[in-house]
Amino acid sequence: MHFRFKLNANLLLSLLVVYNVCYTTASTNVTFFAQKAKILEQEKSMRIGSKINLTDAEWKVNQLLIQGKFLEIQHARKTGIYPPAMSFFLAKPLMEQTAVFKIIQMMPKGAALHLHDVSLVDINWLVKNVTYMSNLYMCFTEDTHQLHFLFSSKPPYDPKCQWKTVKSSREASGNPTAFDKMLYNQMSMVVDDPSTAYPNQAKVWAKLESSLTAANGLIYYAPVFKAYYYESLREFYIDNVQYIEVRCLLGEAYELDGTKHDKDWAVKTYRDTVMQFVKDHPDFFGAKTINSGIRYVNRSEIAAEVKEAIMLRKKYPDHFAGYDLVGREDPGYTLAYYVNELLGPSQQKPPADLPYFFHAGETNWEGLGVDNNLIDALLLNTSRIGHGYALTKHPRALAIVKERDIAIEVNPISNQVLGLVNDLRNHPASFLLAQGYPLVISSDDPSLWGATGVSYDFYEVFMGLAGENADLATLKQLAINSIKYSAMTADEKGSAMKLWETKWEKFIVGVLYNGVDGLFSHMTKPSSGGSSNPGGIFG
Repeated sequence: MHFRFKLNANLLLSLLVVYNVCYTTASTNVTFFAQKAKILEQEKSMRIGSKINLTDAEWKVNQLLIQGKFLEIQHARKTGIYPPAMSFFLAKPLMEQTAVFKIIQMMPKGAALHLHDVSLVDINWLVKNVTYMSNLYMCFTEDTHQLHFLFSSKPPYDPKCQWKTVKSSREASGNPTAFDKMLYNQMSMVVDDPSTAYPNQAKVWAKLESSLTAANGLIYYAPVFKAYYYESLREFYIDNVQYIEVRCLLGEAYELDGTKHDKDWAVKTYRDTVMQFVKDHPDFFGAKTINSGIRYVNRSEIAAEVKEAIMLRKKYPDHFAGYDLVGREDPGYTLAYYVNELLGPSQQKPPADLPYFFHAGETNWEGLGVDNNLIDALLLNTSRIGHGYALTKHPRALAIVKERDIAIEVNPISNQVLGLVNDLRNHPASFLLAQGYPLVISSDDPSLWGATGVSYDFYEVFMGLAGENADLATLKQLAINSIKYSAMTADEKGSAMKLWETKWEKFIVGVLYNGVDGLFSHMTKPSSGGSSNPGGIFG
């Protein structure tokens, strides 16, 4: 019996080897190309969008889209100039002039699910509107030269940061235009030479934190707090996004007299602002808030935040979606460090309702606590994973993500700006796209790098991560995913999908009727920003 089993096992192994050899090698050029075509077709069937069957009208739009994509790729192969392979700061004016970007701009993209509360709105809006308001003071700290803003009837005395009104400082500058440019630069990460300005991740993260610190004093002033959020909804609406979910610190908004508001006030203000915006724009579906803690604080603070988040979830079930921890992962505490606090809701009897949406794996490192946040997030039953940049280094985590259908929130421009990857063709999510993993595309902190909405990130995914063969079906599936994996209820998702489908049909008809150039003739031509453009493919 043992001999027969051994013989059968060896025979089976031999058959497998023969099958494998026959399948992966070819004896003639005919079998070579036939087998190559079969493998390529199998790979095509695996990628995101492969299950989408385009209509005749969609195929016609797809031809325009692919034609534009082909021209860009051919131009890049001749000149070496390709936006996804360049810093976004240099690539932005180039991509804005392409047919592909213009089509993506007009495409209804569904939802943006990974955004942060104080980096949503074009910084020019803050400079041109908010810094011209009355009772606004500014100061630079003596030690770090950090800019701070404060609305106040009488700012507190601080010898290390001497307050002066913005109005008087602007007048004293003698050049209001240059002064406003200085304010913009203090709140923005945009630079002409990013490789020199940001030689490593520590430098770029320091600038990110400095920019946010400067903007906070403006945004958390209660009258601005409401207007800023409304403007953020407007900018995403203009970019043809129908719904957003925002990670919010829920910091203390303040009044002119120094009165401070709590988290409940912030959540209620967000909810009421969304309701007003939807009333003003019935073809926008809405927004939800995800409370964000900071991964640098002690455990007792996280325990208190989780407890408060549970209460806010009960009080605002239609708006308050859940909880997350944010901040640079590499130097921060791991999710495992807070495991007792984060397990708390599930250990209550009955378990408390508090979904998690954890940032995890936003790192180049492997085998450290920081990339193991991916494992922690899965064990804590996260609803989605923010970034997940290191996920492809964790095969078992990859399998769990697919088994449990947990979406990865991909933010390609953010990953590039913050030093994880230079050429977006090398982004690890390219593997996830090719393998059909559950992905959604978002823009993280768009205002910091001079972007608005999510079109720029969609372009980078389509032209950089997804490969030459990705087409309209890829983009359509990503838009559908954004609704599918949102924190909306099943009924809300159904209504949002109907709204999106109506917009999608109008988009297809609009492109076919107007063509690319006609469709965008009403738009202001973007500046070329000093980037070279040999060959003229970019406008």
